[in-house]
Amino acid sequence: MNSFEKYLDILPEIRQALNENKPVVALESTILSHGMPYPDNLDFAHRVEEVIRSLGGVPATCAIVKGRLKVGLTADELKIMCRAENIGKVSRRDVAVYVALGRTGATTVASTMIIAAMAGIPVFATGGIGGVHRGGQDSMDISADLQELAHTPVTVVCAGAKQILDIGRTLEYLETMGVPVIGNQTADFPAFFCRKSGFGVDYAAQSEAEIASIIHAQRGVGFTGGILVGNPVPEEYALDHEYMERIITAALQAADEADVHGKNITPFLLAKVKELTGGESFETNVQLALNNARCATRIAAALCALNKTE
Repeated sequence: MNSFEKYLDILPEIRQALNENKPVVALESTILSHGMPYPDNLDFAHRVEEVIRSLGGVPATCAIVKGRLKVGLTADELKIMCRAENIGKVSRRDVAVYVALGRTGATTVASTMIIAAMAGIPVFATGGIGGVHRGGQDSMDISADLQELAHTPVTVVCAGAKQILDIGRTLEYLETMGVPVIGNQTADFPAFFCRKSGFGVDYAAQSEAEIASIIHAQRGVGFTGGILVGNPVPEEYALDHEYMERIITAALQAADEADVHGKNITPFLLAKVKELTGGESFETNVQLALNNARCATRIAAALCALNKTE
């Protein structure tokens, strides 16, 4: 038994799916506890699980509950995460503290990748990754998500980096760390609410099956890092890039005036963007996350098919 397994709880359905080479998709819990209000987040949690199941996959929402690393949540645990009462935001640096002290916390992209890798889940669907914040060259405010992608063998499917970030510097950082950035049927890295950021990807894959073949090859040659997949928001839900730049500029100014920084900055900015767009950005957020779950499930299924040929 690996030393970490004594801290890990995997729902029986998920463990069985992994043992039987069936597609499993990891999901984060920060989007529930810190990204959406209750009960909208609970409705979203059910919808994203239904999307994965409709394509033959098994959803595995990750979290830390009373010090236990959870791979898949019961109905009661899911409700606890969505009610978000005294629920911390847990990245890599926080995991040991929450485990040792028996705390409950929602997992970010970085900590979800860690837990997914422990369970042997190779594909993870999220909304958008963290990155280098605007002004990050001075503040050094850089998300731990980027380092995790460099070192943890999990493919992360996202709608790009949130437009509140410095996307150019985020991609430069990923290049430096050797993380492949793959576009799902796009040569332009998406910008979360918007389909294009103006920055290119490393490779534009023609299908989810092609992405699975890249993951399979990366594992085959012994690389231990992750892969980032940019999956654009569906066109009917995409927002205009210039319009969103104006909104984000106003949100950043509000954050500066409120002296919000560190791990609190992203939830603050997303709430402010939702307010300034009259709720339009929230629906886009939901739809891009559901779309990423579809993409991730297809990749996971194609990866399982490749595993059968070995």
